[in-house]
Amino acid sequence: MWTMTEEKVKPTNAELKKILNIGIKLSTEKNRDHLLASILESGMDITHCDASTLYLFEDGKLHFKIMKTLSQHISRGEDGELIDDMPPVPMTERNVCSYAALHREIINIPDVYDNTRFDFSGPKKYDALTGYHTQSLLVIPIENNEDELIGVLQLLNAMDEEGKVIPFDSEYEIIIRSLGAQAAIEMTNLKYVQEVKRQLRSFVEAMSTAIDERTPYNGSHTRKVAEYAGMIADYINKQHQAGACDDYFDENRKDKLELAALLHDIGKMVVPLSIMNRATRLDRDLGTVETRFRLLEAYYMIDKMKGRIDEAEYQKRIAYLRESMDFIHRIDGKGVLDDADYDRVQELAGHSYVNDAGEPLPYLTKREKDRLSIRKGTLTEDDRRQMEYHVVMTEKILGKVRFNKNYEDIPKWAASHHELLDGSGYPRHLKGADLALETRMITVADVYDALTARDRPYKKPVSQEKALGILKDMADEGKLDCRLVEYLAAAVREKEVKGKES
Repeated sequence: MWTMTEEKVKPTNAELKKILNIGIKLSTEKNRDHLLASILESGMDITHCDASTLYLFEDGKLHFKIMKTLSQHISRGEDGELIDDMPPVPMTERNVCSYAALHREIINIPDVYDNTRFDFSGPKKYDALTGYHTQSLLVIPIENNEDELIGVLQLLNAMDEEGKVIPFDSEYEIIIRSLGAQAAIEMTNLKYVQEVKRQLRSFVEAMSTAIDERTPYNGSHTRKVAEYAGMIADYINKQHQAGACDDYFDENRKDKLELAALLHDIGKMVVPLSIMNRATRLDRDLGTVETRFRLLEAYYMIDKMKGRIDEAEYQKRIAYLRESMDFIHRIDGKGVLDDADYDRVQELAGHSYVNDAGEPLPYLTKREKDRLSIRKGTLTEDDRRQMEYHVVMTEKILGKVRFNKNYEDIPKWAASHHELLDGSGYPRHLKGADLALETRMITVADVYDALTARDRPYKKPVSQEKALGILKDMADEGKLDCRLVEYLAAAVREKEVKGKES
């Protein structure tokens, strides 16, 4: 409390320094809830009062945000928890806080029991119920630099050095109002920052939706990868709180991680759908092969009718075509092609029908032969190169976006999600020392979703435990971060248990 003289209240050098430090604290606080608590605590500290209530102006009403009474050990809302059992204060002239807000006027009342201007029936009822005695009151509207009302600070029962309730000195009014305005400006700045963050996230989510909607076989991949990466971050925080991990993901760091995860496949916008949607080796080309084989049967029928081949030769060739077509159907969606199947494809591709002009009609085109010769999966080596190029395009696309300093690592994290710790990944063959923790987390999340996804056309999903086992094997081989694999395993199992309990 300020030192009293006969003429007026004057601050000592120590008290001036204290006020300046409060101002610095208000201007540097980046957490909204902490900032609001600082407004209330600063007002109480400077005026040496017993109680205070901070209201925020929202939806045309004053909402209780923080309440504190030192003598009764009451503290509510300081950590951001809602005070939802107190109805908002309507904007009426008879309510002292509403009046201060409506008229942007400081109200200083020495004794509420002697005041008839405002309705103090509420505080009087509270006093009767609790034994508290509300006396002096100072109400200050909080406005930002754009003259927008942010809220109202109500201070109760100023005290002297002996703890006796006294009126609030008018010298406090300009100090509290100026500090409140400073805090209001910071709140407005924080609001703008949050709006920019929300705008960025909504744009990223829109882009990830566009990626997923390009193909029915990728319907929720980016969202799932972001979800799994976030689960790993949450588990890291649990380990940190238990003293078992140095890393920690605050709200901002986790937000950047999830944004990078949502953008990791943006490069797939340039991958042809004929590659992304290929459910089998031939996919839509299967119909072309079926049509050609029916045409070949017709050609051989004509050859028989013209006497070019006899009945036995005709039956032999028709049987070969039909057996070959059955074979093609069987291997088209087969997971892995064995040596016998591979050799039969090569033999089949060597057959052609030769017409009267001596022009050959191959049973299989080169493209069909190449696709049917794929040993595993549905993509040729050229197809895989095009698919893998999506990470290069991710880097190129995100390189065109201006990310501020806070988000500058997102393109690198997103574009490196196919790199592996042992350098066997792509496209740059980076190794562990070159890969940020966020990149490693996205990689683990990406592999896990690829294994468990139910919408992939070229494979069946594996079970949760089998997928986690595969991740562990990759970690043991030095490809994935062992610790992160363990964290994801623990996180998904915890989620499964909670799901069963609920």
